[in-house]
Amino acid sequence: MVSFPPINKNFNVASYPGLFSSYEQQRNFFKESDAGSKIWDDLTTKSNSKLIMYNPVGPVMTFSSARELTGVDVMKGLKARALLKSERPMWDAFEANTVSLPTGEVYTALQTGMIDTINSPPGSIEAYSWWEYLNYAQKPYQYFADAYIMANKDWFDSLPADLQELVMEVGAEVGELATNTILDAGESTLTKFVERGGIVTTLSGAEKAKFDAMMTEKVMPAMADMFDKDVLLAAEAYAKK
Repeated sequence: MVSFPPINKNFNVASYPGLFSSYEQQRNFFKESDAGSKIWDDLTTKSNSKLIMYNPVGPVMTFSSARELTGVDVMKGLKARALLKSERPMWDAFEANTVSLPTGEVYTALQTGMIDTINSPPGSIEAYSWWEYLNYAQKPYQYFADAYIMANKDWFDSLPADLQELVMEVGAEVGELATNTILDAGESTLTKFVERGGIVTTLSGAEKAKFDAMMTEKVMPAMADMFDKDVLLAAEAYAKK
């Protein structure tokens, strides 16, 4: 198990809210762009690893039991669970209260009212029964939580060429299947969420512009120690292509 941000802090750009619009775009930033590939090459060199396949956790969005998530202003005062360090600047900008909780304690925290809002892949609210207490959701997805099956590079390089090719071929196929499955499962959960009476709001127009402005003016400066500014600018430029 390798955690990438401790190896290269610039990998944190992957969890910058609202940056990438899909897994494909996020992955291609690290494969195709100069800034992204430099980060990826540094990670794999220092960890002596090779990517075999993607095994995504799921795209992350906001869910709440407090009120309909119609825009930026309604976030003030929410009691949010912050899973990642990179989530806190956004909640601070919203003027929400944050609590750090392991996944196993989220259900009880929702039940008791310790928290009323979480960022989560849709599938998790069903799998952990959190949707018993969550009635409102907000899109677009904030970031695309990814995971990777890596191989020791020395071991991989020691394999015969035909076996290396087979491993990579199967990895690509299974990774694509895993990605499509997690996306489909998330949308299926949201359909069931709405059928249960849940309300999903998609930020657009003036509210989306307000969110984007908040990210630029408040969140980006607060995350300055998490990644280099030029990396974020490169990622933003790539995402707009």
